[in-house]
Amino acid sequence: MGSSATPQTIAQKIIARASGRPAVTPGEIVTCRVDLAMMQDSGGPRRVKPMLDRLGARVWDPEKVVVVTDHFVPPVDEDSRRIVQIARDWTKEAGVRRFHDAEGICHVVVAENGYVKPGMLAVGGDSHSVTGGAFGAYMFGIGSTEMLGVLVTGEIWLCVPHTIRLRWDNRLEPGVSAKDMMLFLCGHLGMDGGKYQAIEYAGAAVSALSMQERMTICNMTAELGGQAGLVAPDEVTLQWLEQAGVTDVSAAGWHTDHGAPILHEKVFDARVLEPQVAEPHSPARTRPASTFQDVRIDVAYIGACTGAKLADLRMAAEILKGHRVASHVRLLVAPASQRDQAIARDEGILQVLVDAGAELLPTACGACAGYGAYRLEEDVVAISTTARNFKGRMGASSAQIYLGSPYTVAASALSGKIADPRELL
Repeated sequence: MGSSATPQTIAQKIIARASGRPAVTPGEIVTCRVDLAMMQDSGGPRRVKPMLDRLGARVWDPEKVVVVTDHFVPPVDEDSRRIVQIARDWTKEAGVRRFHDAEGICHVVVAENGYVKPGMLAVGGDSHSVTGGAFGAYMFGIGSTEMLGVLVTGEIWLCVPHTIRLRWDNRLEPGVSAKDMMLFLCGHLGMDGGKYQAIEYAGAAVSALSMQERMTICNMTAELGGQAGLVAPDEVTLQWLEQAGVTDVSAAGWHTDHGAPILHEKVFDARVLEPQVAEPHSPARTRPASTFQDVRIDVAYIGACTGAKLADLRMAAEILKGHRVASHVRLLVAPASQRDQAIARDEGILQVLVDAGAELLPTACGACAGYGAYRLEEDVVAISTTARNFKGRMGASSAQIYLGSPYTVAASALSGKIADPRELL
């Protein structure tokens, strides 16, 4: 990391290193070297391969590319089979060895394998690529045309962002999670609250979060309109990476300096935060779960990169243990990765969920991306751990989708209507 006498935010430090400069200033346009480029099957090889072929171009560094199939798996028709096969064939052809085929959702698989590290500048062909910021990396989503440029040159230009700091003091109470923090922020700041800036999450409540809970926070930066979400790396980060086999990293220096330019800072008290629910059809239509208790549900969905990691499955099991879901409710559980599913099985968590009446779905994006056999049907009322509840996103446009934490979704499945999970803990 280059040293600079000018106080810099963590975002500025990462961009300065990637652009080969001692310091950068918000508003400057710079060209950065990319440390990692991640693609999934939906927006990845099927989009970039034809463009690369037309240019007669090769991938700049196959060792820095990761491809994950997660949107169109398991294939249900000829079209999805073709899309997945293109990804399989192209990775071989391009020499991309970091190919993860139907192992889980890309943002979770990338984190599990220790691919994202403090100080990296990384891009992903998916809007929730901002998840990587949980590791103190500057990671953001780009479209397939921009990805083409990255794959050929290994570089990308960007406008150095301002930093907005969201500080959470104190600690979350039992039954309240990172998802509640983000739903509250969506309601409080709106879906353009990040204004394409870097959002830094700080404070005692953030430091106390597990790595997967930090991933949830950074993931939903996309719902605030931020370009990147960042948590300064610490011992929690390094322990996660060590378990993933990564030992050649340091958290030192990857923090915001005192006196660095912060566009604005907002301070919240985690201790008084209640479980939150967003009503159709926007994550910004959020209010406390306790105000929704007359809303009857048909489906409870625990899935997606935002809501079905191991930490999320544990939350749901805490609520569901020893109980059965309401007779009229379908509880659908799609673990976020094969690895998390295996650990949940070993811990007895999957059995708790199944005993409660859950149907286990494939470890893939599935209904969150509106794909596959479990799309929501007409006029269904669902509560979901996903990040988005836009009209028609998860299936029929007449479906009503509410968003909540794994605690809240599990509690609602038991109650048959939207419930405050603190009443069941």
